[in-house]
Amino acid sequence: MSSLDSPNNPVLIAGETGVPARVMPRNRTGSALKRADNRAAYMFLLPWLAGIILITALPMLASLYLSFTDYAVIGLPSWVGLENYIRLFTSDRRFITSIWVTLKYVCFSVPLVLLFSLTVAVALNRGLRGLAIYRSLFYVPSLIGASVGIGLLWKEVFGERGVVNAILAWFGVAGRGWINNPTFALPSVIALNVWTFGASMVIFLAALRQIPESYYEAASIDGANAWQRFRRITLPLITPVIFFNTVLLLINSFQSFTQAFVVSNGRGGPVDSTLLYSLYLYQQAFQQLQMGYASAMAWVLLIAIGLATALMFWSSRYWVFYGDR
Repeated sequence: MSSLDSPNNPVLIAGETGVPARVMPRNRTGSALKRADNRAAYMFLLPWLAGIILITALPMLASLYLSFTDYAVIGLPSWVGLENYIRLFTSDRRFITSIWVTLKYVCFSVPLVLLFSLTVAVALNRGLRGLAIYRSLFYVPSLIGASVGIGLLWKEVFGERGVVNAILAWFGVAGRGWINNPTFALPSVIALNVWTFGASMVIFLAALRQIPESYYEAASIDGANAWQRFRRITLPLITPVIFFNTVLLLINSFQSFTQAFVVSNGRGGPVDSTLLYSLYLYQQAFQQLQMGYASAMAWVLLIAIGLATALMFWSSRYWVFYGDR
């Protein structure tokens, strides 16, 4: 090996004039450049690191501490240990009611959103003219569905003199105050959530357009009808997207708040029929000023969402199809 190729051979580091400025071993030059690159990377990551620490990590740790205290916002928190958690599961009936209402909301809204979004995506995937227009029209509700304005509009739609009752009157059916009826209040909120299926629909549509047309042509030659092609080709190939949408919808449904808050005027009524978990947490934190108790509720919700998501990932091995297995 030539002495010039030796890793410890000094190399000249030239300045802008081409005159050797200093001498540095070759291996030290590489490590210096690597350190410079690392410093640049950390500088670019610094805003994100500051945000994750100051906006997410520290508030979460503070919330965890407050969940073991009696804290009424005004004054200092006092340590009570597990008292908040014990109270949640032993003496708070509205807490149990909120869990039951939230589970019903999740179990109905998530499958319905998946069904509607997939059905519309399959219809739009048939090569309709003006596809971009239809796609935008269906997507718009998902952008504004969680807003206060839409919640107020929904109250008018399902009110005693709303659009729903006006349509029923055309067929001679007497309407009712849907929002004010304990039997129909939660279904009305679920219907509002289902109406915002546009985001899931766009994702499904993108997945459908990635399936090669040759698969369907081969199946048609073999005599498969439309339902068989959908069941044997479409569904297996889009199971990763179904899984993705299900996880997102599951997390969002557990945290739903705005619709129930607006429809029930922040009370969760009538008769706690729309008392979603997040709404009851809000009542404890900002209406009753029991911030320590609300923090305990928040951590119970975090654990519940984590377990539900973990269950989804565990079950995915049995029904999600990937191309590499």
